[in-house]
Amino acid sequence: MPKKLNLILAAILALAAEPVLAQGVGSLSDGSLAMGEKVEQPSTVPTPTSPDDVTAETIGDWVLECTKAGPEPRPCRLYQLMEDDAGNPVAEITLYKLATPAGGAVAGATIVVPLETMLTAQLTVAVDGANAKRYPFAFCNQIGCFSRIGLSQEDIEGYKAGTTADMIIVPAAAPDQIVKVNMSLSGFTKAFDSATGVIE
Repeated sequence: MPKKLNLILAAILALAAEPVLAQGVGSLSDGSLAMGEKVEQPSTVPTPTSPDDVTAETIGDWVLECTKAGPEPRPCRLYQLMEDDAGNPVAEITLYKLATPAGGAVAGATIVVPLETMLTAQLTVAVDGANAKRYPFAFCNQIGCFSRIGLSQEDIEGYKAGTTADMIIVPAAAPDQIVKVNMSLSGFTKAFDSATGVIE
């Protein structure tokens, strides 16, 4: 099993050249409050209660985790921990197939980034510097901030054909800066195609 995510924010905060200034909360009259947009969201990924509940196989830069118990084919998920140049964990992704496509999504993923990420700037993912897509954050907790995304068949094909996917976030302490985290796509095709089980 890969080491647990220990989010390190120091490198991100170092990008801030100016101190954080207090910002007021907008009012409805100036249109600054988002009223929400209806979207389809993939199912949640079941989390094993113990490392003994899953088998883990490293394929390229991905870990393929499949449950040991239950009917065949057993649910599987792909996992990758992303690190900065110093080897510090910065973000992680858990990706899984969907049993039933939802809103055009054939797969789903949960991406975790550091706390104090500017949520309104959202998360941008671009494969080999092209076809960038922006995704909202769902919530934050003591681990980090979570984005739950749906992936179309076209997205999956892009991941299979790509080399690297750049995840771009904006630190709350430096809203004029961006932080780019590289997600390796080495081994993605084999890992995804080997994940025979799907998430209901």
